[in-house]
Amino acid sequence: MPDSLASPLLDERLSAGAIEVTVAGARADIVLARPDARNAQTPATWRALAAVAGLLPEDVRVVVLSATGPSFSAGLDRAMMAPSGIGGEPTLADMAAMPAPDCDALIAGYQQAFSWWRDSSAVTIAAVQGHAVGAGFQLALATDLMLCADDVALAMRETSLGLVPDLGGTGRLVEQVGYGRALEICATGRWVGADEAVRLGLAQAAVPAQSLPAAVDDLVAALLATPAGALTATKTLLAGAGARTRRDQLAQERAAQVERLADLARLLG
Repeated sequence: MPDSLASPLLDERLSAGAIEVTVAGARADIVLARPDARNAQTPATWRALAAVAGLLPEDVRVVVLSATGPSFSAGLDRAMMAPSGIGGEPTLADMAAMPAPDCDALIAGYQQAFSWWRDSSAVTIAAVQGHAVGAGFQLALATDLMLCADDVALAMRETSLGLVPDLGGTGRLVEQVGYGRALEICATGRWVGADEAVRLGLAQAAVPAQSLPAAVDDLVAALLATPAGALTATKTLLAGAGARTRRDQLAQERAAQVERLADLARLLG
């Protein structure tokens, strides 16, 4: 880990959350590293992911999220549903017994691990293999772009358990596939395979599992070949387009282009 990320507190959080982070120039890699549990997530996972977000060097332009082992993430660690729970963490039963404002604040903290991938000025990529279920699916959806292996199996299982997807997945899924398809996927909890993921626009490409790292490297190289300011400005324009009126979007495009032209003039001058 580079010095810019090193700190005893962060090291402790990464270890507790089974997260590995490396930075090489303009690329950062964040890896879910709990393959024995199919990278099931806990609050410690989310604290680690949220902590990394604020400490990535400013010159990082692309962040790749991947996972070790056969599955990207099996979702929420089922131990959180058991009476014994996970030491020091609230179980779902504990959360149900909390006053509503306290439970709301707790979930808001968990959501921070999922929200920053779109908020970051860097382009974020999920490299997904095997199962991505529930929180795993929502984490993959949180990124800007997704590449998947041909063995991928995505599912939103929260509704089947009497819950709802509450880690940012509902909004992202509607953005990607539309209301009707998002409702059908969430309400049935069915599997979405690699070909359908690409067809629906959830993933930009599906490749053989052994080719996934190379496909990610190619995409990263293409993104880093784009001028940094133009890439950041384009991401900002596209990410906010759905919430703007046509008039406002045109105004945002003009403002961004004026800034880009000024930068070009400075470079040429």
